[in-house]
Amino acid sequence: LKSELAAVLGAERFVVEIKTTAAMSHPHILPLFDSGTADGFLFYVMPYIQGETIREKLTRETQFGVDEAVRIAREIADALDYAHRHGVIHRDIKPENILLHDGRAMVMDFGIALAVSAAAGGRMTETGLSLGTPHYMSPEQATAEKEITARSDVYSLASVLYEMLAGQPPHVGGAAQQVIMKIITEQARPVRAIRKSVPANVDAALAKALEKLPADRFESAKAFADALGDVGFTVSGTRAHAQAGVGRARFAIAGWAAGILAALALGAGYLIGKRPADGSTAAPVQFVVELPDSITAIVRCCGPAQVLSRDGSTLVFVGMKGASGALYRRSIGKLNAELIPGTEGASVPVFNPDGTWIAFEVDGQLKKVPMGGGPVVPVATSGVTNGIAWGDDDVLTYSARSVGTNGRLWRVNSAGGKPTAVPVIDSTARYYYPFALPGGTSVLVRFLAGGTATLGQSRIGALDLATGRVDSLGFGSNAKYADGTLFFAGADGTLMVQPFDAAGRKTTGPSTAILSGVALIGNSQHSFAVSEGGWLEYQMGLGNVSEKLAMLGPAGVTQISIPGQSPEDFEDVSVSPDGRRIAATSVSKDGSGEIWLLDQTNGTFDRLTVGGGWAATWSRDGQRIAYSSGPPYEIYVRAIDQAGSPQRVLAGKNLYPTSWIPGDRTILFNADNTDSGTRWDIGTITIGDTLPRWLARSEFMEVQPQVSHDGRWLAYTSNRTGRMEVYVQPISGDAAPVQVSAEGGDSPRWSHEGRTLYYVATGGTLVGATLAMGTRVEVTARKSVSDGGVIEDLNLWSVNWDVFPDGKRFLFVDRGGVEGGRPRMVLIQNWKELARQMGSKK
Repeated sequence: LKSELAAVLGAERFVVEIKTTAAMSHPHILPLFDSGTADGFLFYVMPYIQGETIREKLTRETQFGVDEAVRIAREIADALDYAHRHGVIHRDIKPENILLHDGRAMVMDFGIALAVSAAAGGRMTETGLSLGTPHYMSPEQATAEKEITARSDVYSLASVLYEMLAGQPPHVGGAAQQVIMKIITEQARPVRAIRKSVPANVDAALAKALEKLPADRFESAKAFADALGDVGFTVSGTRAHAQAGVGRARFAIAGWAAGILAALALGAGYLIGKRPADGSTAAPVQFVVELPDSITAIVRCCGPAQVLSRDGSTLVFVGMKGASGALYRRSIGKLNAELIPGTEGASVPVFNPDGTWIAFEVDGQLKKVPMGGGPVVPVATSGVTNGIAWGDDDVLTYSARSVGTNGRLWRVNSAGGKPTAVPVIDSTARYYYPFALPGGTSVLVRFLAGGTATLGQSRIGALDLATGRVDSLGFGSNAKYADGTLFFAGADGTLMVQPFDAAGRKTTGPSTAILSGVALIGNSQHSFAVSEGGWLEYQMGLGNVSEKLAMLGPAGVTQISIPGQSPEDFEDVSVSPDGRRIAATSVSKDGSGEIWLLDQTNGTFDRLTVGGGWAATWSRDGQRIAYSSGPPYEIYVRAIDQAGSPQRVLAGKNLYPTSWIPGDRTILFNADNTDSGTRWDIGTITIGDTLPRWLARSEFMEVQPQVSHDGRWLAYTSNRTGRMEVYVQPISGDAAPVQVSAEGGDSPRWSHEGRTLYYVATGGTLVGATLAMGTRVEVTARKSVSDGGVIEDLNLWSVNWDVFPDGKRFLFVDRGGVEGGRPRMVLIQNWKELARQMGSKK
């Protein structure tokens, strides 16, 4: 449990209280083995259970079968009834706290909430600490009533069952405040209105269990379970009775509203409400930024996606429409966000110091555009970047995206010129997300030292641009600065503030957590922006971007089911030559990846690699896979039956296999030979050799190479025209490349018959180009295969989709948007007062 929670509660009382709950023994309750304190933290120990939570299954399947959901709810009710008869109320029933072990429900964290409540004693209300998760809180929890009875757990269980049946909780909203207000004032929609297959008695039981007043609910969890199992159960006048309850609740809302709306701050598990200090005249105000309906995400791969002008008057963000994106501007004085013309495909925006220009990167080029209107101005070739800082000296400092090795920092004048490398003291470190400090001599960075890669290991620091010295400031995902204050996010999505001497590059006081639940983007950085003018913006962490395996075919898009418990999100997908198997990299939350094999014929899902695996590439006979592992990301080959150890084929760094040459002895690969991401080359390596043969080495980026099935033709993506386009040339190199795509394209894949080259056009549309192939290539036709926005690919070093051998079905990673709803950005006015209040309550 968080150390700040321990400080409020008192460790000794917590441990005493939790021991009183450890004696509970019930088949549907996960017991407690031990508890204690260590280094200021409170901990407790539970047995390990093989299974998944209800939340994980809901994320994967959205809804449960009706019979299954009712059975699970009755098992939970049985556990609750046992606990209630022993004087224990759970207080935090939610999908995340219920494990499914062989389909059987096991309730976790029993007694934790009671221990916290008892340990806090009379200070519970004083500190404004309210236990529960907004969507599953009972009305009495939402209004922070002191006496919580067993009927509160009944309400929470009903909310969980409602979501298992309907696919959403009874009340939803864009922020915790909205959800809680609905819980207090609005009646839940009947579940049968959403899902007609729900039996009438279940609908009636849910309606009674979700009553606003505790006295109107079931008197016990057992009574609720009995009603769920009684096909004849009805509630006479349920709806009229419920509306009367709403009316009674509204009489009290006037007294509750001010405290609730002013006190709530978003939390990741507990809600901790903080009331403004007495005498405060500038209370912080929060509100959600409305986005155009067409915007499906606020993210563009690998760096900050939103930025506030220094005075806080303007917010600029990357708005995604399916696979395509552009920059949007939202002025504080306006209601709507506006597209900034000429910024299609842009990422990592940054304001200049006076807010008159915005710089960004698109297709490996740094560009800028005046905020007052005008043409886009090119600045320099940068390669894909992990973020840009615009200093007071009018120089741009950017982190070039270098996959698998150092994220090097480069500098270029905003007026244009040749970039120069920033000197570094530690050559093993990587530097991301630079943020300019006043004066133009230093930047804040996220840095990974010694080859570390996980989010929890990343540090933030202040880097001297002249010497490359980094003063470490602690652990964090990314850092920003405003008005003597350092802002940084922890791995858990908590946003921290700390007094900071920018000139001395050092902190001058303790840190304070000001809010939780900041969205994590790309497994590496948290999404927020800050201004000197007192405005703070962050993207709400409503869930991770869903990245599931899917197939596009004649019948449309269908999800590909994964047997058993699914691992994390997927990248680098490919289909075996016979179409039976799928290889994909499963990416964990710390950014590491391993290759898994899905056999669609026998329904198995097996792990192929240990120690890292990316860019899986099938041999022509389907018996081996070439892949990249690291850092330093070298090429290996392994048999799919895992007989023998992996064989290292080519040593080096930043090497990614892409396809096999016919004969299965030679592998085509891509390499970042610059360590800066500005130039990628194409080569081949024959197994048994130590030196590669280079097929394409130029000043441009040549990425995603693919060999045709007859071995004669090479397709790849290049930025030689200033934007990404797909090209084809003989693999022998005896003819000039021919541009296949039109108006932008990337991620080529050959059809098995060899006359069609598929690629992803601007906007995410999958296009099939018909080719006439003699001594050179001629494009005779282009035809859209998808309607746009279905196929997405953000990897320069691999192709994140594939075509099945029949040429009628296409495998891809379905980035279904943010789980739990559309992306939401929150603006906070007067972050200084928020920081002061949270610091005084620490």
